[in-house]
Amino acid sequence: MNTMERESTLTATDGRPVEQNEKQPRLGRIGFGILILIIAAAVAGYIPRWRQKKALLEEARDLGITSVSVTQPAPAKSSGALMVPAEIKPFLDAPIYARANGYVKRWLVDIGAEVQAGQLLAEIDTPEIQQELAQSRAQLLQAEAALELAKTTAARWADLLKTQSVSEQEEAEKRADLALKSATVEASKANVRRLEELEGFTRVTAPFAGTITARNTDVGELISANSGKELFHLAQTKTLRVFARVPQSAARAVRTGQLAHVLISEVPGEKFPAKVVRNAGVMSADSRTLLTELQLDNSRKRIMPGSFAQVSFEELHPDAPLTVPGNALIFRSEGSQVAIVENGVVHLKKITLGRDFGAHVEVLAGLTADDHVVTNPPDALTDGMHVRVVAPPAGEQGK
Repeated sequence: MNTMERESTLTATDGRPVEQNEKQPRLGRIGFGILILIIAAAVAGYIPRWRQKKALLEEARDLGITSVSVTQPAPAKSSGALMVPAEIKPFLDAPIYARANGYVKRWLVDIGAEVQAGQLLAEIDTPEIQQELAQSRAQLLQAEAALELAKTTAARWADLLKTQSVSEQEEAEKRADLALKSATVEASKANVRRLEELEGFTRVTAPFAGTITARNTDVGELISANSGKELFHLAQTKTLRVFARVPQSAARAVRTGQLAHVLISEVPGEKFPAKVVRNAGVMSADSRTLLTELQLDNSRKRIMPGSFAQVSFEELHPDAPLTVPGNALIFRSEGSQVAIVENGVVHLKKITLGRDFGAHVEVLAGLTADDHVVTNPPDALTDGMHVRVVAPPAGEQGK
């Protein structure tokens, strides 16, 4: 029975042993696994070589493209507040003269007096003008009487001419005499008005409100209208004019309405605000400066007109030209140039140079603030060349 059972276990229905049927699938799986391992090893060995080859190709391609570093033009740095000397003057300043001949009868104000517009300053006694005015008024009365007679005569002769009692020549002479008498009346009236105005000049008045800064006359002094002698001097000091001369380099930065500060040595540590109101519009030929006027409030009477001062333009924002590093310039037969990069392509631009600041150079024309300028351009750099932009060295980033 043991021998029969052993034979039954070693034999299958198809006539082959059972152990052989179990070994065949096992060998197939092992072979498939070995194949997978071989493929994986082949892939793992190829990928590094493929990557290395790709890196070599990229490196070779990069070596064929020039690498450059770029920077952008920057405005020239402002030198800060502009300080210029200035002179302070009254807003209104006028000498007062006599318009009539005579003697000073009295004066009513002295230096330092505050006066209003139209206020009486002095009176002048003018007897000659009074006599001439009385005479001209009498002559006006005579002319008016003669005019009335001429009107009556002309009307009467016009009626006589209708009845042929007088000739046309005589009637025309009467009409001409009437016109002459009318003109005489008008001339007499004009002379009266002139003398009345001259009589009004015996009262010396203030043309505007201000402060009397000088009195150059006294009671009893003989005054001649043609002598040019100044009786009083009047100045308006509640608002002051400040005149400063701005140098040519900063003239374009000073504009109407701009704020500034006035500094006076006698008032240390205090800044008086002022505003630019106008300028001369042309540079002075002898000093190359622009005469600029500012207005300053002096309602508290803390500043004396005529003082020397300094004006500080602290909000000075000039149209500063662009600057580029000195090592970005290219000097060739075409003149001064710089190389700019746009989408990896080099373009050479001709520029106009200004001042040389050493490490940087001023560019007056040819560049914009958005351009990317090549620094340390190689000699072989040409227009249209393809380049690769790289970051500048660490030591040059802050320059």
